[in-house]
Amino acid sequence: MGHGPVKEDPAVERFNQMREEAYLKFRWTRRTVRTAVLGFIIVPGTLYFLASRYNTRYDWVGRRRGEPLTVGAKSD
Repeated sequence: MGHGPVKEDPAVERFNQMREEAYLKFRWTRRTVRTAVLGFIIVPGTLYFLASRYNTRYDWVGRRRGEPLTVGAKSD
């Protein structure tokens, strides 16, 4: 069944089969709901909020040494 000198590991084969068929035995549990909400709503929402809030706060283009990176700030 194997190809060449590689010996098949039954544990690896079982894990591979479990991974490939995980969608067949999926159930909504408290843990999967929490993971889904965290991964698909909370984390992207937080990233969007931070990106939209700080998008135009800093300007990295054409700044010289001693000039502030914040937009609208005056250097002394």
